[in-house]
Amino acid sequence: MLLNILDFVHATIRQVVQAGDTVIDATAGNGYDTLFLASCVGPTGKVVAFDIQPAAIVSTRTKLESAGMSDWVDLIQTGHEHMNEYIKSEVRAIMFNLGYLPGADKNCTTTAITTLKAMQTGLAHLAPGGILAVVIYPGHEQGKIEAEAVLSWAEELPQQQISVLQYAFINRVHNAPFALFLQKRN
Repeated sequence: MLLNILDFVHATIRQVVQAGDTVIDATAGNGYDTLFLASCVGPTGKVVAFDIQPAAIVSTRTKLESAGMSDWVDLIQTGHEHMNEYIKSEVRAIMFNLGYLPGADKNCTTTAITTLKAMQTGLAHLAPGGILAVVIYPGHEQGKIEAEAVLSWAEELPQQQISVLQYAFINRVHNAPFALFLQKRN
């Protein structure tokens, strides 16, 4: 088995999410995480996926339709910072995969301001025991800024209410991606 940040994130989310749950993909991207989340909640659950880029919505929709999972996924073409306008109930998991859309314009990235707003909103909707997972890519300039802001914010969360875990490779060069897991305590 090769260690991989995204595989670890998926395995952790799979331990928390059950069929019938409601979950959020805050960054639909090319649709792989949305598809994964849809497989976790099944047809009795709901995935709400956000992305600002039309190409990301199209790619995600295509993958979901091919897998027969589009009926229980709401694709919303807007930034994740608008999550509060669409989420009205508790959710079991929220996944962020930050940075830029692979294969697209690398200048169009998530930003610290919008990501922090979305993460704060997400925590407000997270069910007790639920997980907010974020994969952070500090290997590009905007990613570095975003990583520093997210880490600073997460370090200040009250430990009595939120547990924060960082999962990272410590022997990688070039600012390797890492994951943060925030779990709302029961």
